[in-house]
Amino acid sequence: MWTRALDQALKQLFQVGALELTFADGTTRRYGEPGVEPVRVSTNDPTLPRKLLLAPDLALGEAYMDGRITIAQDDLRGLLEVAVRNRNVGNDPAIMRMGDRLARPVQRYLSQNPVLRSRQNIAHHYDLSGELYDLFLDEDRQYSCAYFADPEMTLDEAQRAKKHHIAKKLCIRPGDKVLDIGCGWGGMALTLAQDYDAEVVGITLSDEQYRIAKDRAQKAGLEDRVTFLKEDYRNVRDSFDRIVSVGMFEHVGAAHYREYFDTVSDLLKPEGVALIHTIGSAAPPRATSSWVRKYIFPGGYLPSMSEVLATVEKVGLHVADVEVWRMHYARTLRHWHDRFMSQIDRARELYDERFTRMWRYYLTAAETSFAHEKLAVFQFQLSHDKTAVPLTRDYLYTD
Repeated sequence: MWTRALDQALKQLFQVGALELTFADGTTRRYGEPGVEPVRVSTNDPTLPRKLLLAPDLALGEAYMDGRITIAQDDLRGLLEVAVRNRNVGNDPAIMRMGDRLARPVQRYLSQNPVLRSRQNIAHHYDLSGELYDLFLDEDRQYSCAYFADPEMTLDEAQRAKKHHIAKKLCIRPGDKVLDIGCGWGGMALTLAQDYDAEVVGITLSDEQYRIAKDRAQKAGLEDRVTFLKEDYRNVRDSFDRIVSVGMFEHVGAAHYREYFDTVSDLLKPEGVALIHTIGSAAPPRATSSWVRKYIFPGGYLPSMSEVLATVEKVGLHVADVEVWRMHYARTLRHWHDRFMSQIDRARELYDERFTRMWRYYLTAAETSFAHEKLAVFQFQLSHDKTAVPLTRDYLYTD
């Protein structure tokens, strides 16, 4: 019954490109455009048709992790691209869409992230072996979207460009006191201190990031200008000339947006400037991938722009500027994927085969989503005083 139902669903779904699927019983079916070379997939799991119909996102990710599907030439990117392109056309059957419709209110209910749960969620991802991140990140360990001002930039160059672009948006002045919410391994904080003569407080909930960031500050001789704390943003008590947050807002949870922006507003001085850099959805609010929430970022939620701005409006902050980065993250993720795959044997030594398949699926699925779906990076420049930043963007593109 389930095999027949999946067969009908795939006939409806695949109108662009082509897929050839060999079921566990040996039956092979082809879906999509005639004359197009298909992505060829086979499965040895007789329960997969039911799982794909009821929870396609979760089922496909788990099947790849567990080796219950095999893709010809190991063309994972090809499989995900053809699936996403057809889903974007709107061909996915109602039974496959149902899970997303049900998941959004459930996710909002479950997005309560008090301090203890936030610490646990962050530890799940960011307290993995530091050597894992060395396999694919740039030299500064920037684990967020790079800025490819020139398409030919290397990953290291694009990550440096990202930091300096953000520093310009902050209108940093020598001696400014800056709060870095979700400071990661310290790269942004160290850059603002070293290159812009700022005094920076960086906060993280990750033990591993805190340890490495403090060590980096010490080795750079910046301990007098950079302080790293293992602390939740809700517990900070001070005032700051500038506030920056890069890649942290995705972990806040929709239920805490008002609390987050109230905190930013309270901590920001009257003449201050804040820059919030976050992944977001250019579509109306929707559920975040169930596979990503289970295996990669528990508690994570990607906001739509309307959700963010509706909250900002309520806390009295001015939106000085909004910038949308469209394909930059797809390019960043391609670099990460290729670097990771070049070190795949070392990744297996650190963890195991299932983990490396999970990580490859994560990087490839994310790249595909940013390339073909309505995902982007938003940069929100906020202030109490609408004259706190220049009136045009010219200052961003001059030395």
